[in-house]
Parts: sequence; C-alpha cells; structure tokens
Amino acid sequence: MSEEPKREGERREDFLTSRQLAEVLQVSESTVRRLSREGRIPVVRLTPRLARYHLQAVMRALDGDRPRSRPRRNGAAPPEDDPQLSFEDLL
Repeated sequence: MSEEPKREGERREDFLTSRQLAEVLQVSESTVRRLSREGRIPVVRLTPRLARYHLQAVMRALDGDRPRSRPRRNGAAPPEDDPQLSFEDLL
C-alpha cells in the first residue's frame, strides 16, 4: 500500500493512546484516564472504550491555557495562578 501524497498546506495531526501519553507525561495510564474522565485534559472518544489524545491540546490544557470543562468532584474552585500540583491533583 502506498501512502497518499500530502497536499500543500495540509498537516496530519497525531493522536496518542493513553499508554503513549502516559509515557510522554511520565505518569501512569490510570492517571491519564482519570484526568480525561475529570475533564482536565481533552480526549477524543472513538468508541466508549477507545480514546485518543492530541498532545498539543493536552499540553495546553495542563498549562492552564484552557478553562476547565467540568467542575472538580468536591465542587471546589481551582486555585488561582498556582502552577504547583497539590495532593488534590494527585487523588
């Protein structure tokens, strides 16, 4: 099979599995799944069990460039301008 030639100006966006994203972020797969379930990182659901992650979108979300899509479980507001992780972020 031959690949289709790329058209001028067209970019292919790469999406990662939860395992691949976990390796890049140096966290466990369960942490990646929890962050997506809580709405802290964007996820593309292909099926109810199959998810993919766009690396640049995830990095923007983790850097705080994007507003949170869902409130935290305990209803607390996110800390303002606090780049350091807390224990709440890990649980």
